[in-house]
Amino acid sequence: MRAPKRLYLLMIIGLVSFSAYNLKSTPSPLTTPTLPIVGIANYGPHSSLQASINGLKEELVNQGFIANKTIRYEIMDVSFDTLLIPQMIAQLKQFKPDVIVAITTPVAQFIKHSVKDIPVIYSVITDPVSAGLITSPDHSEKNITGSSDKQNLDILLVFAKSILPKAKTIGLLYAPSEINDVALVEMMKIAANKLNMNVIAIPIDHVRDMGIRMQAFKNKVDFIYVGGSGPILPALPTIAKAADKMGIPVFSVEPEAVKAGLVLGSFGVDYKQVGKNTGKLVAALLNKQNIAELSPIYPDSQNHHGYISQKRANALGIILPNNFPQLHLVE
Repeated sequence: MRAPKRLYLLMIIGLVSFSAYNLKSTPSPLTTPTLPIVGIANYGPHSSLQASINGLKEELVNQGFIANKTIRYEIMDVSFDTLLIPQMIAQLKQFKPDVIVAITTPVAQFIKHSVKDIPVIYSVITDPVSAGLITSPDHSEKNITGSSDKQNLDILLVFAKSILPKAKTIGLLYAPSEINDVALVEMMKIAANKLNMNVIAIPIDHVRDMGIRMQAFKNKVDFIYVGGSGPILPALPTIAKAADKMGIPVFSVEPEAVKAGLVLGSFGVDYKQVGKNTGKLVAALLNKQNIAELSPIYPDSQNHHGYISQKRANALGIILPNNFPQLHLVE
């Protein structure tokens, strides 16, 4: 059956109008400004890691990069499941980021070997050389540089000794599968030796065994130190509870643990500053600086802060020093 001429005319007008509408509503890639994309590959949700991301963003704002105005972020994490890292990176690469920020060692190690065409900035890495990310502590590689959270353990132990002057032996938990953790054990032994102190390091293969394995500290250590280990730090409430039963003070890298009343003290790197250092490197890349010219950044002594719980100190009968620099008392 043949359609009336009027119907044909209406159909043609409709098609033309539809095409015109779509051309107008779909931005042309030639005229739409493309924002630089910073891809952030995070290991999992944790206050220290989030502080580093916040510091990164703050520094980029200082450098003139405003979220969704002059820059765009794509942030993902794997909830500390290393098996999901390949999938996360594959998804992140689909956004075609101008730079990828790799937070923590497991994430950075995978990206180092799997991403060759996008600049990589690592962050929150204790020892990037031991992790195989760079070959020299002061020089970037062809496609990677970054910001370390390496603590000054000498200052940490001086801080601990100022609180517990008779302390001789340090208890340390570590995950043998984590290069960061293994590096921390070795660095702690070197720092302890300078003060004639000893280290008892207990490996933790499964978090569920934490309480049992900690019994090795009973009557043998003067305090326990919990560093920034991905597997160990999230179990801090369990560690603190077990230590309380044994009457052992706990120091942590995490100041929030002091504020939450979990541990006696904290002395460690300001993770927001670690993130700011990361942001400086990202900004340099976005400003077209060659990554080979960007030296890795490490925290200095001013990037460390100490926190002490007055309540826990009173309970343990500890008299706190009043002249230690960078010390913050928490009621």
